[in-house]
Amino acid sequence: MTRNVAFGQYYPTGSVIHRLDPRTKLFAGVVFIVCAFLASSYWAYLICYAFLFSVVLLSKIPPLQVLKTVKAVLAIVVVSVLINLFFYDEGTVLFSWWKIKITDGGLLYAGKMVLRIMFLVLSTSMITLTSTPTELTDGLEKIMTPLKYLRFPVHDVAIIMSIALRFIPTLMEETDKIIMAQKARGASFDHGGIVARAKAMLPILIPLFVSAFRRADELALALDARCYNATEARTKMKVLRFTWADLTAFLVLTACLTITALIYAGVIPL
Repeated sequence: MTRNVAFGQYYPTGSVIHRLDPRTKLFAGVVFIVCAFLASSYWAYLICYAFLFSVVLLSKIPPLQVLKTVKAVLAIVVVSVLINLFFYDEGTVLFSWWKIKITDGGLLYAGKMVLRIMFLVLSTSMITLTSTPTELTDGLEKIMTPLKYLRFPVHDVAIIMSIALRFIPTLMEETDKIIMAQKARGASFDHGGIVARAKAMLPILIPLFVSAFRRADELALALDARCYNATEARTKMKVLRFTWADLTAFLVLTACLTITALIYAGVIPL
């Protein structure tokens, strides 16, 4: 497991969160996303983060390992802060220079956007940190089972999504190796303007694409050699079953979503 990339990797601890049914975790991911967009006040974000922190503690995953997932979206966070800081002109003006104005409303809104993006990344990364690609595949396939009656390729779509999640850390690790190899040969990626830096990325992108296609070809051959998907009546080594822990998780998730929705609707004045 790579140390630089946390998103898309499985971190086994044997906790109660890891033992939950993957369908429960996928439902939790949907609830987290909805809560992130419904949260309209800092109190709502405080409730969401408190719930997320409880999940991290129950999962027994080191908090620093979870925070590593934010590293991949730091650029997006910075751009979002700058856009909302300089183009949100509601509220009292705190600083003004030329056409640039910073207001207290802009500061508050930029803070909310940072909390929203970080919550989305941290909450969704908990799904991959506590679930193997196989578990996620089985969970997605079970959830989309009704679509089989519409002749939708449920199993194929689940496998594609699982492989995509599985290869995120692999490709990131491959990128790090290529960058280090290019730097060892005297390549520079931190100097020059935007055009020079874009040109410097070509020696990275080309071997990365070649490596990705080679891995895809090897994976296709491996699946074909094992007669994968040769029959429609494939059995499962692990049959998914809901437990009392899953029911408890569903109730807690529903309560969190309900509280966030009530705050958004103004029923709970926070």
